[in-house]
Amino acid sequence: MSDLIVHGGLPLRGEITPSANKNAVLPILCATLLTDQPLRLIGVPDITDVKKILDIFRALGSDVSMDFATGVLDLHHHATTFDPAKHRLPEEMRSSIMLVPPLLARFGVARLENDVKGCTLGVREIDPHVEVFERFGATVERTPDSLIVRARTRMAANDHWLDYASVTTTENFVLCAASASGTSTLVNAASEPHVQEFCRFIAMLGVPVEGIGTSRLIVEGGHRLGGGEFRFSEDFHEIATFLALGAITGGDIVVKNGAPEQFPLIDRTFAKFGVDLEHRDGWSRARRDGPLRVRRPFTPNILTKVEAAPWPYLPVDLLPIFIALGVRAEGSAMFWNKVYDGAMGWSVELSKFGAHVFLSDPHRLITFGGIPLSPAKVESPYIIRVAIALLMVAASIEGRSVITNALPIRRAHPRFVENLRSVGANVEWTTGD
Repeated sequence: MSDLIVHGGLPLRGEITPSANKNAVLPILCATLLTDQPLRLIGVPDITDVKKILDIFRALGSDVSMDFATGVLDLHHHATTFDPAKHRLPEEMRSSIMLVPPLLARFGVARLENDVKGCTLGVREIDPHVEVFERFGATVERTPDSLIVRARTRMAANDHWLDYASVTTTENFVLCAASASGTSTLVNAASEPHVQEFCRFIAMLGVPVEGIGTSRLIVEGGHRLGGGEFRFSEDFHEIATFLALGAITGGDIVVKNGAPEQFPLIDRTFAKFGVDLEHRDGWSRARRDGPLRVRRPFTPNILTKVEAAPWPYLPVDLLPIFIALGVRAEGSAMFWNKVYDGAMGWSVELSKFGAHVFLSDPHRLITFGGIPLSPAKVESPYIIRVAIALLMVAASIEGRSVITNALPIRRAHPRFVENLRSVGANVEWTTGD
C-alpha cells in the first residue's frame, strides 16, 4: 500500500496522542547494544525502521520481545554476536551507521553497506562519521560493496569540533565516547530535542553526559553500563503536524504535548500564517481567527520568511508543513531550507493543485497563496514530511486527491491514517493504479 486517497474539504476535529520521535527511537535502539544488561523501552512505535533494527538484533542473537499493541520492548543483548563475514547492516536505513560504535565497542568490528541512505534530501556525506570513528582510534576500509570499521584496541577519549552540527554525527560521537576510556568533549554538537532524549538514555545506562541541550557535550566514558527502563516522549514533529492539519482544514485538533517548552519558535512560525498555538495542561491546540493569512513584516517591502536550520532554528523537517500553510494562506512568504540542497524540488507537485509557487534556488521557495485550488493526483518524493504536506493541501481542498508513493509516512508515524480518521478525515491507503 503506497498511495493515499484523500477526500478533502472536511474540517478536522478531535484529540490526538502522538507517537514517539523516530529520530530518538532509532539511535536509542542502536545504543542499547552498548550494554549486556536487560532493558525495557516504553512507547516504541510500530514503524518500518524499528522493525528492521529489531530484525538485526534477532539475527545477532539478542533476546527481543516486542509488543507493538502496547509499545513495550524488552531487550537483552547478553548473547549477541557479530560476524563481519555474514552480518551486514542494511543500506536502506540511515540509522544503520549508528550501530557501528556499539559493535566496535563489543566486537571490535562492524560492516556497513556502502550506500547508506534515508529520505531523499540531497547528498548526505558519510565523511563526518568516518572522521569520528578514526578520532577514536578505529580504521575504516572500503571494499567494493561495503565499509569495514575496526577497533583493534579499546577506543581512547578525545576532543572534537564538528564543522556542522549534524544530529547523527553528534550521536555517533557520544556512542563512541561512552565506550572510550576517559573524558571526551564535542563542540558544535547538535542539540535537537531527539538528541537530548538520546543523551538522557545514554546517561540512564550509566554514562555521565554534561551539556545536554547545548552545543558542547562532555562525555565520561569507560564505565560499566547497566540496564533499566526508559519511556519515550511525544514527537514534536507529529504534534506540529496534527496542529497544522487542524489549522489548514479550518478544524480544531487538540494534541497531547508533554514538552511545550520546545515550542516557542514553532508557535511564532504558526503565527506568521494567522494561527495561534495554545498550550495548557499537557495539551496543545491551534486556533485561527478567520482565513489563513500571511502576517506582513513590520519592515516594508520584504517578504515574510520562514528559515529552517539546525536546532534551535525551526527544524527543516517541519518546513514542508509550513509551505502547505503558505500555499493556502492569503499573501506571499519565502521558505529557506538552510540544510539540504534540492530539497524543494517537490514544489512542482503543488502546482498540480493550482498553487502558485516559485523555486528561487535549491534552498529557497516563495509561495503566493490565497488562490483557489483544485483536487489533483500528485507524487511524493521519498521524504516523510513532504508526503504529509501534500496530504495537508489535499485535505484542505474539497474533492478527491491522490498522493502517490506516500509510504515514507509509515517510516515515522504509526497509525497515521487511523489518527486522521479519528478526527474526521476521509482518507485511505490504496495500492495505486
